[in-house]
Amino acid sequence: MNAAPGFAVRAGIPEDAEQIAAIFVETWRETYPGMLPDRVLVKMSDEAQSYYWARILAARRAREFVRVAVNAAGRLTGFGSAGPSRGDVRSEGEIYTLYVRPDFQNRGVGRALICALLQGLRERGSYQAMLWVLAANPSRFFYEAMGGKRSVERSERLWGMDVAQIGYRWPDLAGVFAEGGPCAKKTEGR
Repeated sequence: MNAAPGFAVRAGIPEDAEQIAAIFVETWRETYPGMLPDRVLVKMSDEAQSYYWARILAARRAREFVRVAVNAAGRLTGFGSAGPSRGDVRSEGEIYTLYVRPDFQNRGVGRALICALLQGLRERGSYQAMLWVLAANPSRFFYEAMGGKRSVERSERLWGMDVAQIGYRWPDLAGVFAEGGPCAKKTEGR
């Protein structure tokens, strides 16, 4: 998968857990103030997230996977995870997480990661994909730019408050990688 210059995308491994945890906590604290309760953001810890991600990465489930973006110095700059839809559409995959360190946003890292996640879902037999994003999260415009179609809304009771969410769908994963699609390979001279 092509990545931004100076970055590579690869499969996540158990040794990545600490860096993934740090990215997770940093991006939540940077992105969600005012959207989620402060007490939730304050209580987050790299240690708890590291434990969680170490278990996920060690489990090596066949259909669930993690991709990480690594810079030239070998440091993780972003990550994402995906697998079967947690809904009831069999041929649909779901992107569970996608986070890029704030200092590395708008450099192509998110694009490389989402394309790697969509490709991974496609390789595992998904014909379409979806993801959920907080309705107030400005990243929703990135998903639209990447071809995601706003398709459903829900409100979920989390941490004692109603959290509005938007579901984005990619109804045809083959089209995402076809000529002119958001993840189409670029050829020389273009």
